[in-house]
Amino acid sequence: MTELGPVAWPPAPIRTERLVLRGSEAGDRAAFVELFASPEVHTYLGGPRPRDELERMVPAVPGRRPGFFVIDLDGAMIGMVKLDRHDAESPGHIRPDLGEAELGYLILPSAWGRGYGAEACAAVLGWFADALPGTSVVLRTQTANERSMRLAEKLGFTEVERFEDFGAEQWFGVWSSVTSSG
Repeated sequence: MTELGPVAWPPAPIRTERLVLRGSEAGDRAAFVELFASPEVHTYLGGPRPRDELERMVPAVPGRRPGFFVIDLDGAMIGMVKLDRHDAESPGHIRPDLGEAELGYLILPSAWGRGYGAEACAAVLGWFADALPGTSVVLRTQTANERSMRLAEKLGFTEVERFEDFGAEQWFGVWSSVTSSG
């Protein structure tokens, strides 16, 4: 596998107290369209995509690739968590030669404020720590995105630097299973 190194994919679904983190299915397509079209979700991500464009472009089974988890609550998709290789050309790095794993997530606004993002991301980080022990994970977010900043702190990310990108101040942090309780 190229995105995450020598990790077997897909893993068994990850179960938390309230959620299941699993691979995507055809029944998730409408939720994917909703995530990508949501102005609230994309406030700090360059704005939403047009719904008609998404209806044409989103595949029947979106997000079916290594490192991509659907957040499932009671049988319905409420968001997604992904681990990708951090682009060596992007600002912010711990070790550019290694191409760190980068955590990303999107949650439907109807599920905000209930701790699902923290629960899902912590579970994925725990899975990653078991799959690739000692490997660091990075996260970037706009400093104006207060919810994301709080989540990064709650998950145990440590600030490395701040920089200007996309016309806004960005926060860049790192998490490691060696230094974090997960």
